[in-house]
Amino acid sequence: MTFEWSAIWDALPSLLEGATMTIQITLLGLIGGTLIGFLSGVMTTYVKVPVTWKTSAIAVVAVIAIYVSLTLASWIGVHFLGSVPDWAWLVLQAVIVLGLLWRFSAYIPMALSFLAQLYILLIRGTPIVVQVMFIYFALPLIFGWRIDAIFAAIFTLIINSGAYIAEIVRGALLSVPKGLKEAGQAMGLPFYKILAYIIGPVALRRMIPAMGNQCIISLKDSSLFIVIGVAELTRQGQEIIASNFRSVEIWGAVAVIYLILTGIIALILKFVEHRTQIV
Repeated sequence: MTFEWSAIWDALPSLLEGATMTIQITLLGLIGGTLIGFLSGVMTTYVKVPVTWKTSAIAVVAVIAIYVSLTLASWIGVHFLGSVPDWAWLVLQAVIVLGLLWRFSAYIPMALSFLAQLYILLIRGTPIVVQVMFIYFALPLIFGWRIDAIFAAIFTLIINSGAYIAEIVRGALLSVPKGLKEAGQAMGLPFYKILAYIIGPVALRRMIPAMGNQCIISLKDSSLFIVIGVAELTRQGQEIIASNFRSVEIWGAVAVIYLILTGIIALILKFVEHRTQIV
């Protein structure tokens, strides 16, 4: 068997098109994942809620109570408030929800922190293939939503990378000496300024290597979206092989393109790490 370079040149436009799609999915997924991961990481770091059997039971009871309340409200709206205009019914529901939030406002941070921990545990404990299959195939059956394959891929990468980035952020924040936070409090600064101007810059430098690793992992994980037919790099390679049967050449080209992309990410992050290092 001979190695045919012409098969690679002929397939190169399609492979580059797939690489572009891979970059788009990865970039959008990491942007969304960074936002979710930062908020979840800050929440789980500074709002302590131990995940125990007691707190889990309370959360389950709360979810059941919310579900029963919504079902009861819907039943009342259909049988007793049918003549009430829809806008008035929506306003009444909004007032009730806002009233409950105001009444239990002291528990909102703890509830958000618990949900963040549960989200991290759930996403890190399941494979990304299962997550994208659930989003793409199960959600339309459960809620009747029609989900585009590319949107499902981006959303999956957002929630998947967000869970891992949350732990990166939490580890970086916990590594910052407590004296810096206490110094900011002694100066009378509010928490958001302490986080933005004192703790944040130090933690950011420490999370750069781990963030670089997550960027590379997310880029390679995008190849798993082949299971829902997204036309990313791996899918394009598979379709080309199905037409010309040159698996060695095409998979070799796919591997080289992935290597180039991950190498560019590594070089960029090395540059950023060098520019932000403490002298």
